[in-house]
Amino acid sequence: MKHRFAAVPLFALLAFAGVASADTLLVERVQEENQATLPARGQTMAQVEASYGAPAQKLEAEGGQKRQWPAITRWVYPSFTVYFEKNKVIDAVANKASAEEVGPKPPIR
Repeated sequence: MKHRFAAVPLFALLAFAGVASADTLLVERVQEENQATLPARGQTMAQVEASYGAPAQKLEAEGGQKRQWPAITRWVYPSFTVYFEKNKVIDAVANKASAEEVGPKPPIR
């Protein structure tokens, strides 16, 4: 009787694992790719543009002055987005490669 109940959670986990592996996760792809291809924290805007060229899109700074958070500027490249505080890189993240890839949703404007 004990064996029958122990098999139920194991079966549920195996079924869930099969469903979860069907999607490509953005996190998994980024972990597989070489992180050295993204701009490093602390680089200036000039260094990023010299290394990667002009971005496809430069989004104006949000936040700042009367806000409680610093002004953040975003540069969007085809495969990644760079976030700057003033003129220094604070983060760079990979963009979704396809609509099927599971990852963060873009901000609603």
